[in-house]
Amino acid sequence: MKKIFAIIALMGVFTFGMTQSVSAQDEVADSATVEQVDSAAVDTAAAVVDEAPVESEPQEAGMYKNLKTKFIEGSAGFMALVAIALVIGLAFCIERIIYLSLSDVNVKKMIEGVEAKVKNGDIEGAKSIARDTRGPIASIFYQGLMRIDEGIDSVEKSAVAYGAVQASNLEKGCSWITLFIGMAPSLGFLGTVIGMVQAFDDIQAAGDISPTVVAGGMKVALLTTIFGIVVALILQVFYNYILAKIESLTAQMEDSTISLLDIVTKYAAKK
Repeated sequence: MKKIFAIIALMGVFTFGMTQSVSAQDEVADSATVEQVDSAAVDTAAAVVDEAPVESEPQEAGMYKNLKTKFIEGSAGFMALVAIALVIGLAFCIERIIYLSLSDVNVKKMIEGVEAKVKNGDIEGAKSIARDTRGPIASIFYQGLMRIDEGIDSVEKSAVAYGAVQASNLEKGCSWITLFIGMAPSLGFLGTVIGMVQAFDDIQAAGDISPTVVAGGMKVALLTTIFGIVVALILQVFYNYILAKIESLTAQMEDSTISLLDIVTKYAAKK
């Protein structure tokens, strides 16, 4: 959990910095000053100044700048909630990806090492290999080898029971990811409804239905929806990747359990 909070803090600082950067840019007015104008041609110089291009400092990449600007324009309250959903959802996704990546080991090499030790009667050596290897498959092997002298049925029950526990550990935190996948567009749609209400309030106050009156509320409504859907799509991609990793590890666990039972059966036949 400490890793999750650290990731959330870092991403929150980034989001806050992005917001402050755009706010600062909005407060700076673009202006140009014309100096040393000939007093005899003031009118002509003024016309030239209106048409002359104004030099500006190098701007950020257009797409990145527009994204930050639209984020601020989409109502700070709801856009902040959508951003928080993205940050926390990504934190859970990154934590799961790291955990699943560390759980994926060279299973074939481990099985060969355990089988060789068991064939030579070195059960303690086989346990050491399983104990020193990380991941759920090695844990299942260790639990099975602990009961190797109790018979094949005891080993099978132990492997199945502990396999269910390990499968549950693989899926830990996935429910939170699905929560934020559902929350992000919902927050966006909520902002849309509130933006529409704001637009109708502006129409009522002005007594007019001109585009200028309703543009502000409609803009907020559309921007919150867009960002909510984008956040949900980003989290959905990560979530599908996590599910694929879990399915792969689960399949390896099932195959490895069969291999463990074969090793135990051969060991029992030699006794």
